[in-house]
Amino acid sequence: MSAPLPRVPILGVPVSAITLDDAVAAVEGWILGRQRHYVCITGAHGVIECQTDRALRAIHEGAGLVTPDGMPLVFMARRLGFPRTQRVYGPDLMRALTALSARKGYRQYYFGGASGLPERLAARLTEQFPELPVAGTFSPPFRPTTPEEDEGIVARINAAKPDILWVGLSTPKQEYWMARHRERLEVPVMVGVGAAFDFLAGTKRQAPLWMQRHGLEWAFRLGTEPRRLGRRYGRIVPEFILRASVQLASTARPAPARPRRSF
Repeated sequence: MSAPLPRVPILGVPVSAITLDDAVAAVEGWILGRQRHYVCITGAHGVIECQTDRALRAIHEGAGLVTPDGMPLVFMARRLGFPRTQRVYGPDLMRALTALSARKGYRQYYFGGASGLPERLAARLTEQFPELPVAGTFSPPFRPTTPEEDEGIVARINAAKPDILWVGLSTPKQEYWMARHRERLEVPVMVGVGAAFDFLAGTKRQAPLWMQRHGLEWAFRLGTEPRRLGRRYGRIVPEFILRASVQLASTARPAPARPRRSF
């Protein structure tokens, strides 16, 4: 058994200090071992939500991986002593695992998004990777499901026998859903990827690479969806900067004292 991947506490949330290759290897190991894990793709939004939501923080603590989805988390991890940490962005992880699955025959299931979105996503990905096995797609209702509906969803997914279940329900809804269903779903890996469904299906634009690399993707998304995201980012960005600054200041090592000159 391979050693567990390191984690770094960022505002109390255990974020995996990893690279994209680390994440892909971990997921494939779970598939081959027929284990049951879920992956939280977490940026500043998820970390801030965990500050007031103890259940959500516990869900992150129980995740197989908590990938650093945004550059602010990468910068924090590096400053806290994990210099090899790289961004493991939801769409990038999805592309990498899709390519691997097309080569190895790992079955994919797409759960979430508006009506028709998971089917569009599956069609786009199979255009790029014709050998990709798609086990199924399902768009759940936006309202809470009844117990009977939920049992039907579980039975439907289990009957399809996927190796990877992609969950696109947005944060924190997808994290709660994965944690509640891990023991009932016979799926080795669930990955909550949120907006990656829209990005890879081509229904929303991604930020330019230079903005992604400099931790400015939030600004691009705010500019494209100001009404939906304005209140969220107006709270998250300053709160994360303040809390992160406090953590870094409290963990900074004081500079060594200069020796006094003797006369």
